[in-house]
Amino acid sequence: MAAAAKKRANRLALLGAAACALCVAMPLYAQRPPAGNAPPATPKAAAPIDLTGYWVSVITEDWKFRMVTPNAGVVAAIPLNPQGQQVARQWDPAKDEAAGEQCRAYGAGGVMRIPGRLHVQWQGEDTLQIDTDAGTQTRLLRFRGGAPSGDAPSWQGNSSAQWNAAGRSLKVVTNNLKPGYLRSNGAPYSDKAVVTEYYDLNELPNGDQWLTITTKVDDPVYLTRPYLTSSDFKKLPGAAGWNPTPCSAG
Repeated sequence: MAAAAKKRANRLALLGAAACALCVAMPLYAQRPPAGNAPPATPKAAAPIDLTGYWVSVITEDWKFRMVTPNAGVVAAIPLNPQGQQVARQWDPAKDEAAGEQCRAYGAGGVMRIPGRLHVQWQGEDTLQIDTDAGTQTRLLRFRGGAPSGDAPSWQGNSSAQWNAAGRSLKVVTNNLKPGYLRSNGAPYSDKAVVTEYYDLNELPNGDQWLTITTKVDDPVYLTRPYLTSSDFKKLPGAAGWNPTPCSAG
């Protein structure tokens, strides 16, 4: 009996101690704001990968079409329909220059294929800005709602971005584009085109960082199926070599 009474006394003592500890902890817990009321992280703060910095294109695909401007009508590997092929055959860079359309190859549907350098930086907390030295273009990748509706079509259009945290990549969808070129020799895309891009970052054992941009262009006017490309960029240590140049139709 004495042993049983002692056990009960010990249990009561432990329960009392636990109750006291709970009484002390409850006010402290009550002072903490509920987790659900914490403001969501901004797209910049939530970024699973860091794309900022300077990058240079490394031509690993379609070298002969990207390093040298092909002749008009050379549209190999681009799934143009007959109407698109006809437009490509009629390409005249002098007419583009005269019409002030010399940036047609530097729109969102083609600018990442042009050899050159990128400068990526944040514009505030919600917009990733990409500047190209080729053509001196600026792309704004907006994470919260995209650009305001009613904007006039432009070379870079309206780009909506979202992080894929699980895949550690960035998805960008661009529309509201002016008609442009998929290739600098006049292979066209229309103002109905939609450009979908996936930005993937990879690091080599030696520490080099590579950015791969996989691009899909859908165009009901000129393409028989989506046009898929993959463009590679290597990260640079700084701005050395950065050389913005204007658009050229030739």
